[in-house]
Amino acid sequence: MSDPVSGLLAALDLTDTGARTSEDIFTGPSQWMPQGRVFGGQVLAQSLVAAMRTIDEQRFVHSMHGYFLRPGDIDAPITFSVDRIHDGRSFATRRTQAYQGGLPILSMIASFQDVDNGLDHQVAMPSDIPAPESLPSTTEVLAGIDHPVATFWATGRPFDLRHVPSPIYFAVEGPHVPHQAVWFKTLSKLPDDPNLHRAALAYASDYSILEPIMRGHGLAWSTPGLKAASLDHAMWFHRFARVDDWLLYVQESPNAIGGRGLSQGRIFTREGVLVASVAQEGMVRVPQG
Repeated sequence: MSDPVSGLLAALDLTDTGARTSEDIFTGPSQWMPQGRVFGGQVLAQSLVAAMRTIDEQRFVHSMHGYFLRPGDIDAPITFSVDRIHDGRSFATRRTQAYQGGLPILSMIASFQDVDNGLDHQVAMPSDIPAPESLPSTTEVLAGIDHPVATFWATGRPFDLRHVPSPIYFAVEGPHVPHQAVWFKTLSKLPDDPNLHRAALAYASDYSILEPIMRGHGLAWSTPGLKAASLDHAMWFHRFARVDDWLLYVQESPNAIGGRGLSQGRIFTREGVLVASVAQEGMVRVPQG
């Protein structure tokens, strides 16, 4: 679709096939990507939407844990099967399997909870982060670059991403440190459905989470022979926030070894409210010279 946000909404609008085995079955489209593989954030968000479709509307997701099993094919739709593992008095648990060609490409378990009162505290948002308006957008950074990946990142993604201190598309400027921050929001307003915003948050959480690993080793996305892929993804939803308002994604990598790296992130509203926490291990390989 020419409008990336419309494409996002279409991808998250799963079809209930009406088929029932012991599980609920949904289908969804694959979005075009320049390298032919389904974006991990897309299938994460769709798997979460599928699980949400089987949950009472009074319960909201508080955690999800997914494993990426195989690369997805952008030329094929995705089938989602949801196992209603448990429905308790306050919590419910769902397992979603995403399939292409009869083979699973992602396996996810998500937990949902009734709104409840309890203890309340959070870590503070960093105070030294420049405002998003003072930073260049991805579109501005990549303007005029004649390459299909650069063109897609500049104009085809539904989110505006702005890096602190700077993006690592072509080079790692400044110290090679395993941490960074990224402001992000959708390019235009989304409907008011809270579950849609939660799914979109899961979608965006996969964009840049491996970059602290790369930044720490001076690796830009354009590094010849670089291979990076998400292996697993965990996310905890603490408080609600709209994804069409600026959110700050503070990221760090505590470890890399064996061709794998671990990154962790916290997502805050502009006002400093902690929205979500994220952890992902990914494959990051570079040619050995």
